[in-house]
Amino acid sequence: MEWLLSSTFHQSPARLGPEQIRAYQLYLTNEKKLAPNSILLAVAALRFLYQVTLEKKWTFPEVLPLPRKPQKLPVVLSPEEVRRFLDCVESAKQGAVLTTCYAAGLRVSEAVRLKASDIDSQRMVIRVEQGKGQKDRYVMLSPRLLEILRSYWRVVRPKHWLFPGDAPGRPLTTDAVEKACRKARCRSGIAKPITPHSLRHYAEFRTTPSNRFDARIFSGCTAASSA
Repeated sequence: MEWLLSSTFHQSPARLGPEQIRAYQLYLTNEKKLAPNSILLAVAALRFLYQVTLEKKWTFPEVLPLPRKPQKLPVVLSPEEVRRFLDCVESAKQGAVLTTCYAAGLRVSEAVRLKASDIDSQRMVIRVEQGKGQKDRYVMLSPRLLEILRSYWRVVRPKHWLFPGDAPGRPLTTDAVEKACRKARCRSGIAKPITPHSLRHYAEFRTTPSNRFDARIFSGCTAASSA
């Protein structure tokens, strides 16, 4: 960073003032067209140089403000697209995992480590053990997802892990689910990006109290409920 400043202003960085440093940030934004993340790294380096190393007493939020990240709306699948995608999943096991990610809002790493005992049909919840932040939590279990998981269980009859992997005693891997997701997206012909991670976020766009939105989607989900 010091070399870059020296080559730009042709003098020692220690002799530069707040106006020049601010001008350099604008140069990175307007002339170099750096991405917000790259500018964020540059600002952090400049703040460390002038605040810690050179011990300048500037008002750093004003001299070197943090760049704002552009706010982008998520790409959302329609109910028909979700149904078409899930219908294109070849394996009953993979279909059940992806349906669980979508319907319960689970991370794929959480879904593949579910056990049959985690499905509580009495209270209509799913127990997630050691999820993000190494915390246990409960998520809602919809009647339609319970029906799909029961149909899947009758076909596969898993013993310990709800979604067992190829290796004995091990759950299905996240890589295997992501691969199945890519194949299903190609088969469906849907141009929108679809990943197990994005599927779980679609829960934010569903109207869970009436469950009408879920019914439209799950009515055609055959991949998870048949062999």
